[in-house]
Amino acid sequence: MTLLKIARMGHPVLLRRADAVPDPTAPEIGRLIDDMIETMEDARGAGLAAPQVHVSLRLFVYRVPAERSAGADDPPRETDVLINPVLTPVDDDMILRPEGCLSIPGLRGLVPRYVRVAYAGLDRAGQAVEGVATGFLANVLQHEYDHLDGILYPMRMTDLGQMGFDEEIARYGTRA
Repeated sequence: MTLLKIARMGHPVLLRRADAVPDPTAPEIGRLIDDMIETMEDARGAGLAAPQVHVSLRLFVYRVPAERSAGADDPPRETDVLINPVLTPVDDDMILRPEGCLSIPGLRGLVPRYVRVAYAGLDRAGQAVEGVATGFLANVLQHEYDHLDGILYPMRMTDLGQMGFDEEIARYGTRA
């Protein structure tokens, strides 16, 4: 059975484009954000998109743990939210990044991602935020943004031979 079939059976919201958040300051959106943050932190994840918790809205929470920081251009970041985000590659530079996903537990793969992305959206108070992300942050933003468009990371992979189970990768490494 393919990952696509598995995702369709268990979680159809993951494979459709999510709807815009009409009012980022609505109490139910605040509760959703709080619940998503708790879920992400409990799972020791770096990001979580609303479609992953069966809510088809364009928002995600994210963070950059200190151990995942790539230096001065990619410092650790506390948990934050991006609502109705827009991501744009800064240039054509890409890199293969190892990724896993809370929606596809136990697997990892090397995914081509842009090195730098510009992002814009709203924070939980409805205020505009924007910036340029590099390193791990750029990776997390792209991964979570894909969830808002119904894309799972294996759909981005160019070589499925670079996918494996966490335990096998820990034991034998990958063919990177």
